[in-house]
Amino acid sequence: MNEFLIGYARVSTNEQDLTAQRNALEALGVRSNLIYTDHGLTGTNRARPGLREALAACRNGDTLVVAKLDRLARSLRDAKDIIDELTARIQAVKSVTLSIGGSVHDPTDPVGRLLFNVLAMVAEFESDLIRARTREGMQVAKAKGHLRGKQPKLSTAQQHHLMEVHRAETHSTAELAELFNVARSTVYRTVKRQSVDR
Repeated sequence: MNEFLIGYARVSTNEQDLTAQRNALEALGVRSNLIYTDHGLTGTNRARPGLREALAACRNGDTLVVAKLDRLARSLRDAKDIIDELTARIQAVKSVTLSIGGSVHDPTDPVGRLLFNVLAMVAEFESDLIRARTREGMQVAKAKGHLRGKQPKLSTAQQHHLMEVHRAETHSTAELAELFNVARSTVYRTVKRQSVDR
């Protein structure tokens, strides 16, 4: 029976590119048609179609290959779940191994499992640091007035004018939306907000 290298690559945003990861996987011996990808999905999201396909493609004796562990999982629990899923499906002498950047780990071997858990803890730690830095950066931006949130579609004067027309009951909601060049939901929100503020 042939044993295959099954590749998996992931990027968190649609602006990012998978080329570097694809090149790294191909350099590790993975054929391009056996590389499964997820675009615009974070590592904390388990509902990843590419990951599901990669795991389903793994058979007895195959090796799941990732360029870096954080591409596979961003938390220790998630990483362990993925490995448990791989090992639980294989009921034979040779299990599926995991290659992280060329370093092969056998999840059924105690030492391999230990090393994998250490790497998974480091990946989770890095993820926590990124979240903390992002929150900190947003707080600084908010304090400086750079982060104001979504701006209203209508200016204060336009909102008052919309309310005057609405109270006159001469136009329907659809007509108000067309008149002010906004969606009907904006008209509903404005009316509700202005009614509460009165």
